Parts: sequence; structure tokens; C-alpha cells
Amino acid sequence: MGRAERDLVALGIATAAILLFVGTGGMVVPQVIHAWLGGGKTPDPLLVSTLLLNIALVIFGWRRYAELTSEIAERRKAEEIARQLSEIDPLTGTLNRRSIGPATDQLLTDAHASGRLAAFVMVDLDNFKLVNDLNGHLAGDALLKLTAERIRALLPKDALLARLGGDEFACVVPYDARNPDRIDQFASLLIERVSQPSEFNGLTFEVTVSVGMAADIPGRAQGSPVPTDAQTLIHRADIAMYHAKKQGKNRYFWFEEAMESELRFRSELETGIRRGIPRGEFVPFYEQQIDLATGELTGFEMLARWRSPTLSTVSPEIFIPIAEEIGLIGELSENLIEQALEDAKEWDPKLSLSINISPVQLRDPWFSQKLLQMLVRHSFPPQRLDIEITESCLHENIGLVRSIITSLRNQGVTISLDDFGTGFSSLAQLRSLPFDRLKIDRSFVSELKDGEDSDKLVQAIVSLGDGLELPMTAEGIEDPTILTKLQKMGELKGQGYLYGRPEDAGAVRARLASAGLLAARAAPDGECVLTDGRRAAG
Repeated sequence: MGRAERDLVALGIATAAILLFVGTGGMVVPQVIHAWLGGGKTPDPLLVSTLLLNIALVIFGWRRYAELTSEIAERRKAEEIARQLSEIDPLTGTLNRRSIGPATDQLLTDAHASGRLAAFVMVDLDNFKLVNDLNGHLAGDALLKLTAERIRALLPKDALLARLGGDEFACVVPYDARNPDRIDQFASLLIERVSQPSEFNGLTFEVTVSVGMAADIPGRAQGSPVPTDAQTLIHRADIAMYHAKKQGKNRYFWFEEAMESELRFRSELETGIRRGIPRGEFVPFYEQQIDLATGELTGFEMLARWRSPTLSTVSPEIFIPIAEEIGLIGELSENLIEQALEDAKEWDPKLSLSINISPVQLRDPWFSQKLLQMLVRHSFPPQRLDIEITESCLHENIGLVRSIITSLRNQGVTISLDDFGTGFSSLAQLRSLPFDRLKIDRSFVSELKDGEDSDKLVQAIVSLGDGLELPMTAEGIEDPTILTKLQKMGELKGQGYLYGRPEDAGAVRARLASAGLLAARAAPDGECVLTDGRRAAG
């Protein structure tokens, strides 16, 4: 039986009892009064009992009705509180992710009825996790509350504000279609106000925000306007916000169709990388390293290549940063190193193998142990391996980088500083870190063909290497003129397309076989046999 039905039953009992009380009371009460005054006979006991029962029923029915009414009121109050909790963010008092969609749809309907449009604005605090990690969740919560207050202060009365979760906010702002610049002004002011310093328990925080915006511009379907719905606006604003973060944060962007295509391609790349690593789609290619004075081949640098069956050839400049961002660069690199060590075992022992290491890998305190274990597993001499790290690695955790470098060098591995000249390493760092070689960045080398100013810059870099007593390798040699100039600057190694493009393991093996530079192994009869099966002379 429902609450409403029980209310009616209780009310019916009370009403019936009242009617009976009126009927019996009109007869019994005068008789009782006359009897008490000594002027009448004793009233009928049955009628008196009926009257008393009616009184009891009236009291019971009315009390029960009052209790049920109070219970219903309490339940309705609890339901309203539950509804608010389900629609309102308890920390900031704004709408939440569940309620912003229906509220946006209603706002769009109202705006269209009044001849206006609306913009969905997605706001994300940059580096908020760092504030939480360094100062605790109380400080983070205080920052979120202040952010909500600052955004709310900028919004018109009919706008919406929601916290979607974490450090992500959203607001929906109606605007006049004849004045769309108002939303740009709002976004600029929002970035300025939210980015102002804030304090909590003596701590000062300064955070920036990335903002993405999507316009409610009706499209056309069969000749009639079709308004954009809330979910479409949320999706587009989120894409624009992600684009703002990618472009450097602390800025805003309007959604454009190209952003969605780019994001879709990015998603395809992530999926392809996750699938491609265990399928062996990533393979090592090798670029020749040459002694510039003699023209002799000294080794190869291993470069990553992706042979994707669906995406064709993807540049390392594209897939390596993505692999770093999604946490797969370690697995990808280790697979390539395993393949490269096995390939290089077939080369002449005098040829070295150079491998680039991601800054992300150098955050792993166990990296040197992992690499040394791979050398043991493949029986590869550490002295033939050269590890290349970039200058940017020196600014993240110099202590850990020094520990890794020292551990590897103690086992015979050589360490090169790659892309030298493009970073911000100081002379003190170069002297304190045990590097074995510097590699001049290709951007400087390629400019040697442009004039004397470039010559002086590269000569200065070479002189710095001489002063530090570090041998140098020039990258990006693609022109005979460049080679001639470098040969005049001292004893250098070099690499670049002038000597041929990077090749896969099979092509390198064929090249080395023709040059007599494959490793020899012992045959059962004691003779030396090259790894291609030919008997070694002598």
C-alpha cells in the first residue's frame, strides 16, 4: 500500500469516527449531563461505550494521520537533499557532471527562444596535481573552491557553472549572436582572474588554466536549423581544451573540426603503439658513423622505425613523444635495444653501436641495471655500446643521471651527450659529468653551407670540446661542402645522409658482408667462419 493510500485510510478513519461521535454524542452527552445533575435517568451503557470508542478512534486516526504527514514531509526533505547531492558538487556548490548536461539543454532551449546562442567553456587547472602532491588535499580543495568563486564572479546571472571532477570546470554562457567577441573577452578575463596568486595557511599558489570553447551555432538539416545539444558542446569544448594544453597551456582555443581529426589520429597512434610493440612492428634501423679524416666506418647509430600495417610509415618525431606520454617508451626502447644487440653481434667487433635513451628512461633508477642485464643476456661487450642522452636530461634529476652514467661507465659503456649546443648545460655540468663524447647538433652542422658566421659557431663548439678533452661527432652531414669544412676543424666523427640513409638490419648486414666487416665465429674444424658462412682467409 502506497503512502498516499495510507494517508487516505487514516484520514477516512478519523472522519468516520468524527461523524459517529457527532451522531452518538448528540444523544448520549445530554443524558450524561442530566444524570450528573440528578435530573435524569442513567444513559444507555452501549451508547456511552460507543461514544468512548468514537473518541478513541478520532484521537487514533488523527494522530496517525499527523504522523504519516510528518513522515512524508521528512521523506520529501530527504529526497530533495539526495537530489541536490546528486546534482550539486558538494565541495564548490556548483553543478556536477551529471546535472550539467540536462541544465545545458534547458539553457540552450531558453536561449534559442530569446534569439540568443550559448558557448560551452571548459576550464582545466594546469599542474593542479602538483599542488595536491606538494601541499596536501586540503590545500587543493581550497584552491578548487577559490577557482569556482572566481569563475562564478565573472558569469552573468543566467549562465551555468559546474565542476566536472578533479580540477576541471565548465560554464555555459548565453550570448548575443551579433556580439560573439564577448565570449573571447570572457575567456581572457577568466584566465587572468583564475591565474592570480591565492593563499592557504601561509602558502601561496599560482596556477594557470587551459580553456577550450565550443560555440552553439545551429547547423542545417533538410533546410531547418538544428540546435547543438549539450553532449556535442561538451565533447567539442573538451577537445579544444586539450588542444590549448598541447599548445603550451595558459591560453584558450575555440573548437575547430581539424582538432577532432587530429585527436582521432592521435588516438589511432596510441592504439597502434600499444598493439605494435608486442607484434614486433617497431624495428631498429642503423645510420653509419664515419671517421671524417679517413672515411673509415666506425659504427652505427640505432634509430627507431615503425612499420605499421595500417598507418604506413610514421616518423619517430611523432610516435616517440606519444610513447613517452603514454608510458610505453621504456618497453618500446628495450625491445629495440634487444634487437639491436643481437644484430650488432654479427658485425666486426671494432664497430660500435650507439643507442639514444629517452629522458623518461633516465627517471628510472633501475635503468642501468636493466641495460647491463641485456648486455649479459646477449653476450655483447659493453665497450662496443655507446649511450646517447640529450642535454634536457641534465635538468630533470642531475643526481640520478650522474648515478646512472657512472654505473654504466664503470662497466665499460661509453656515454655521449647528444644534440650538444641546443640545451642549457653549463660548463660545470659538462666537467662534473663523466661524458666520453659530444655530438654537435645537426641544426648547427647543416648551416655550415650558409656562410662564415656558421663556420665560426661550429668551430667554437669544436674548440670547447677540445678544451674539455672530449672527442666530437657531427650529425647531419648531407653536403660535400659541409664535410670539407668539418675535416678542416679537427679530428671528428660524422654521420648523415651524405653517407647513406639509415638501413634495416638486413641491408646493413649485406653492406658489411661486401666490405668484409662481419664478425667471425669458430667452425667445428677450428677454422674461422664469417657470420654469412664464408671461410675467413688465412
